[in-house]
Amino acid sequence: RRRLTDAMQNAKNAMPSASVVSGVLQALVYGGAGTYGLYNSLFNVEGGHRAIVYNRFVGVKDKVYSEGTHFMIPWVERPYTYDVRARAHQVNSQSGSRDLQMVNISIRVLTRPDVNKLPEVYRTLGMDFNERVLPSVIHETVKSVVAQHNASELITQRESVSLAIRNLLKQRAAQFNMVLDDVSITALTFGREYTAAIEAKQVAQQEAERAKFIVEKAKQDKLSAVIQAEGEAKSAKLIGEAISNNPAFLTLRRIEAARAIAATMAGSSNRVMLSADSLLLNLQDEKIDHKK
Repeated sequence: RRRLTDAMQNAKNAMPSASVVSGVLQALVYGGAGTYGLYNSLFNVEGGHRAIVYNRFVGVKDKVYSEGTHFMIPWVERPYTYDVRARAHQVNSQSGSRDLQMVNISIRVLTRPDVNKLPEVYRTLGMDFNERVLPSVIHETVKSVVAQHNASELITQRESVSLAIRNLLKQRAAQFNMVLDDVSITALTFGREYTAAIEAKQVAQQEAERAKFIVEKAKQDKLSAVIQAEGEAKSAKLIGEAISNNPAFLTLRRIEAARAIAATMAGSSNRVMLSADSLLLNLQDEKIDHKK
């Protein structure tokens, strides 16, 4: 029994006191809470992004946080991150021109939020500001600009129309703290009736040009015939004068004709026996009178 009592006393002395256990537990609790609080008091802002902080007591702070790691009060403050890089948006709009033609226009815009106005953007539009603002603003702007031009002007003055849409869109987007880097017209089509009318007009213009060409060709052919007739008449006159002045002129022409006939027959593979008189080849009987 005495040995048992001594063993129990030794075991009791070996066990840590309640104060030590309590201290260890408190250190673990406080250490864990501190680590958790430190982890939740930091937030990162990635490249190409900006952040704002919402405070439960004062609301959205006016400070804009740039890229990097920043501090906040855990459970009291909450960060919201915005992508401030330019993003492309494609919007299709159907509008009426000044001459009452329906026009389908596709607009591509590059937009980004104004970095210095992010707290105001969050207060008024929230995180999905592009979806809330861009479609309505683009439709309104396109309809306003297209209504000032005829359908044909939208084709011939496409660059000026695009510039007008861009300037007006920039003004409207600035009212919502948004920046437009680029605006371009990617597609421009008209209604079926207007397209058919354009094709018919082009066909009519081609037919008119063709008729004009035919008339001009007829005039040129007539002028050519007149010139040719005048040339033949003058040639006949000159030949008549040459014959009357010099009878040997006919003999010279006959010699030239006989030479051409002889060359043609010499180059032919056929051999035909013909009279020399009928082919103007009998030049020995020619008598030439020389007049001085």
